[in-house]
Amino acid sequence: MFDFGGLGVLVFILILVFASVRILREYERGVVFMLGRFWKVKGPGLILVIPGVQQMVRVDLRIVVLDVPTQDVISRDNVSVKVNAVVYFRVVDPAKAILQVEDFLSATSQLSQTTLRSVLGKHELDDMLAERERLNLDIQQVLDSQTDAWGIKVSNVEIKHVDLNELMVRAIAKQAEAERERRAKVIHAEGELQASEKLLAAAATLSGLPQAMQLRYLQTLTAIASDKSSTIIFPVPGDFLDLFKSVRQTGEKS
Repeated sequence: MFDFGGLGVLVFILILVFASVRILREYERGVVFMLGRFWKVKGPGLILVIPGVQQMVRVDLRIVVLDVPTQDVISRDNVSVKVNAVVYFRVVDPAKAILQVEDFLSATSQLSQTTLRSVLGKHELDDMLAERERLNLDIQQVLDSQTDAWGIKVSNVEIKHVDLNELMVRAIAKQAEAERERRAKVIHAEGELQASEKLLAAAATLSGLPQAMQLRYLQTLTAIASDKSSTIIFPVPGDFLDLFKSVRQTGEKS
């Protein structure tokens, strides 16, 4: 006679075993509770959870990419901008991530939004545009210190966009244009100063060497004579005038 009672017990045991089996991947951990109290963290691999007595919560240890929605930020110099960012974080302590906060993903998202507004509000607009790396580091350090109690490590924060209104864009463009004009004038003035110094040195050299002055004079005449459309008036050197006067005086005395 077939024993249906033994078969039923066997089926019950098999169902209980299958219901107790959990398989956790390499990047997963299981936070196990015994009668509602925290027991231990298990995984990865094959683990057993007693139905009705133990409960398990899966926790993913991979890096989470959190997109922070666009935030309205007022800078220290009272400029209103819209800023959004992306936060990279991961769970390093599964027990804290489950026990210390109800929903660590939502909590990290809300904290990222408030921290973004708070940190950027302490800086001027020029810092937001030119020193993003330093601001990213400041936000990352503040977030990491606050989420440490939740077993979360914030590894990186990147500001993606800083959007300005049209009037502010025009003002920045005018400022950049004025800066370029200022640099151009400074460069031109420095060039004029260097040229005047070189001319002064050349004049001092020529004044001390009359032969060099005469040679330069002849070179200038040669350059002018190459242009046939020009009328050239030759200045008479002082030596020629002195020679002419001495010849005339000699003739008068004779």
